[in-house]
Amino acid sequence: MEKKWWHDKVAYQIYPKSFNDTNGDGIGDIRGIIEKLDYLKDLGIDIIWISPIYKSPFVDQGYDISDYYSIAEEFGTMEEFDELLVEVKKRDMYIVMDLVINHCSDKHIWFQKALEDPYGEYADYFYFRKGKDGNPPSNYRSYFGGSVWEPVKGTDLYYFHAFAKEQPDLNWNNPKVKDELYKMINWWLDKGLAGFRVDAIINVKKDLSFPSFAADGDDGLTSVTKMIDSTYGIGEVLEDLKKNTFEKYDAFTVAEVFNMKEDSLKEFIGENGHFSTMFDFSAHLLTNGEHGWYDSKPVEFENYRKATFDAQRKCNDIGFLANIIENHDEPRGASTYLPSYGQNDKGIKMLATVNILLRGIPFIYQGQEIGMRNCRMNNIKEYNDIGTVNEYDNALKAGFSKEEALEVCYHHSRDNARTPMQWSNSENAGFTTGTPWLKVNPNYICINVEDELNDENSVLNYYKKLISLRKSKEYKEVLTYGNFVAAYEDEDNIYSYYRKLDNKTVIVIANFGEEEAIIKLENKENKILLSNMDNITINNNNVKLESCGVVVLEIK
Repeated sequence: MEKKWWHDKVAYQIYPKSFNDTNGDGIGDIRGIIEKLDYLKDLGIDIIWISPIYKSPFVDQGYDISDYYSIAEEFGTMEEFDELLVEVKKRDMYIVMDLVINHCSDKHIWFQKALEDPYGEYADYFYFRKGKDGNPPSNYRSYFGGSVWEPVKGTDLYYFHAFAKEQPDLNWNNPKVKDELYKMINWWLDKGLAGFRVDAIINVKKDLSFPSFAADGDDGLTSVTKMIDSTYGIGEVLEDLKKNTFEKYDAFTVAEVFNMKEDSLKEFIGENGHFSTMFDFSAHLLTNGEHGWYDSKPVEFENYRKATFDAQRKCNDIGFLANIIENHDEPRGASTYLPSYGQNDKGIKMLATVNILLRGIPFIYQGQEIGMRNCRMNNIKEYNDIGTVNEYDNALKAGFSKEEALEVCYHHSRDNARTPMQWSNSENAGFTTGTPWLKVNPNYICINVEDELNDENSVLNYYKKLISLRKSKEYKEVLTYGNFVAAYEDEDNIYSYYRKLDNKTVIVIANFGEEEAIIKLENKENKILLSNMDNITINNNNVKLESCGVVVLEIK
């Protein structure tokens, strides 16, 4: 494999609205990111991914962009962003921004012009189609619920939106649209971005006949993914995108990809793939219910191990995955992937260890490094996320009480990850001097950066040790390029794997069980590199793991 500058890096996602507010308006800002760069550097971060800060009406938290060339005033100015780029470069770090090019905002000038003339030039920047017998052109359900087709007033036309109706999909079959987008991408790369997190990119390829499918719900609709799954030719589109933009700058790209064809992995993230890496969502997919959040099941250990191990095996000889525990679109990993008895500091350290030492590029989401948890809301009005409100309504329609529907949201809402970052135990967790845009998790009193910095046994200081091990001179090569080899798969509740490269071997062993476990090591000479347990020893080639205990060993 050709070595790339990003292979040995550790990334950190900032959700700017909730990260750090410096002007007291209750919304995080660019100045707040600048203020915390030394904190991130000290943690061991190399790449900072910033969720959308472009001009937007914020119907979908900035993923509805109304001007790709402007910074939303809520976050600051372009001058402040340029200052951020300078400060990041001083610290030998990199900035990656969200690239949202499947759709834009209905307030974007292109769409406004399309509405002014629904049969004109700009209508072809989108998908305007005639209805059928007084009904929409086809029966797809959007990702946020309801039809993907929205009527265009005063006409018999509809426009297509895979997400909210305020997010019309861009027509990638129109060369003018592609040229405009490529120009914009290169403008940002010229400015000094290191690359992009590429949003919902699999959706850009459509079946232009928009055929209907058999309904999969009582609403008579079927998931829009049915159409996406039945479409071919995405590779040509993505290769054109890469060659006209990313490739020219040696840019780092991490793709959000769902519904990828089974045999397309090499095409997407192989040595000459469309992207540098893509997120591993295998664990998150286990949280899906058949009809929504309300009928999902808790994640069982065996399924979690199998899903993540299978993903690792598939990539061993192909490329790197971007490994995550959580992000802005998911609930907190500590509340999702750990058993109830493991939702504590020890369990969180264990989960961090098994994830961050996997083969691939680790992505840490803000607050993950201090062990932030899901936040219980008092009523649905305390939630801000459009998807959460839809899922709450779905649960009510399925016969759940308001209390039960709220409990569903507590376990699954995206707002769990969007509550303000917990910097201290002072008012509003030190996030703002004003009124925060979203409720602060009350547990900030005991879970916050300031307290954890001063506690050598804290989750935060453990994360520092873990990242330091991954990047250490002695182990960086094996923990970057070493193959993943599963271990002890026949042992209940044991999550274990080797990282092997040339004559160097490291093994990670974790006990997800409630009872202690004794593991017989295969080699006699072992060196303890890291553990979340006190006074761990190896006797007679056996290692004893407490409940939620983990150990990292070098095998001599």
